[in-house]
Amino acid sequence: MPITTDDLRRYAVARSLFKPTTLPKAIARLGFVQADPIRAPARAQDLVLRHRVANYRAGDLERRYATLGIEEDFFVNYGFVPRATQALMHPRTARTVWPAARRAQAEAVLAFVRGRGVVHPREVDAQFAHGKATNWFGGSSNASTQLLDAMHYRGLLRIARREGGVRLYAARETHAPQSDPAAALDALVDVVVNKYAPLPMRSLSELVNHLRSAAPQWADGRRAALARAKARLPQAVVDGVSWYWPEGENPASRRHAASDSVRLLAPFDPVVWDRRRFELLWGWAYRFEAYTPAPKRVRGYYAMPLLWGDQIIGWGNLGVVAGALRADCGYSAGKAPRGAPFRLALRSELERIGTFLGLAP
Repeated sequence: MPITTDDLRRYAVARSLFKPTTLPKAIARLGFVQADPIRAPARAQDLVLRHRVANYRAGDLERRYATLGIEEDFFVNYGFVPRATQALMHPRTARTVWPAARRAQAEAVLAFVRGRGVVHPREVDAQFAHGKATNWFGGSSNASTQLLDAMHYRGLLRIARREGGVRLYAARETHAPQSDPAAALDALVDVVVNKYAPLPMRSLSELVNHLRSAAPQWADGRRAALARAKARLPQAVVDGVSWYWPEGENPASRRHAASDSVRLLAPFDPVVWDRRRFELLWGWAYRFEAYTPAPKRVRGYYAMPLLWGDQIIGWGNLGVVAGALRADCGYSAGKAPRGAPFRLALRSELERIGTFLGLAP
């Protein structure tokens, strides 16, 4: 039987929203958990993991980070990866070469960090007084913080843990160079495909292109890596679009049955991350509007896609007011589904979110 869009939609939901398991197993299965600092009502990494980890509570990832065998690093976005995946990206050669003065600053900071073991950015700023610098958003931030970020990206430092969301740094051991760069790049592509499958061809191409930031030293090998992926991965053309997924999986399998539950998904959840795929599977456009000026927002500052079964039927904006969860939902069809099943499923989801946030019943 030919694969249909309905098959792809059920498959996309079922393979990503697997049965909740332990935190280490969920991270290993996801391969990468994107991080975002916005808390509305929790950070994206926590909102992603709550669906996939049994009894997960907001902040568990930060609290348990040091014991999980994972690292913060840049992959296709910034987030958390297993150490084996991080090793595939290092030693990383940044695209810009530091001038001698910058190298000297980094060497002095690295010696300071090694002497202290673990440092807070304010300790480095107090020690070296690097002053202020323009940040990515055109504002001003501590130059020491920017230097620490750059040293982390280049593999000189690692994130030891966080305190109140602030990254604390430690020196990092140097990785041995990869003996087979092409194989390492293929392995990184497989992490991407496993995380976001099924992938339209254009999305696969763009994600492989994003690996330039993960492994800039192999930027010239991305085109060949993409060609190898297209040759080895299972694929099908559905309604004129080529789709790809991991080996050994069958999008048309009857195992991919739709759940009758409601789930509110983070804007960066792998089910909805690919906006092109979102429109192909659900027929309407979803956009993340936190950085859109308020008067131009259509759905809200942190509108979370609302999944019912295998259909994304709308969105919800959540907040905590006077210790209680408040939800404001909108629907792509203009109104909520009628009947008790949806109302009860939505109520159950909001109760689960309240438990996840530690709110009183």
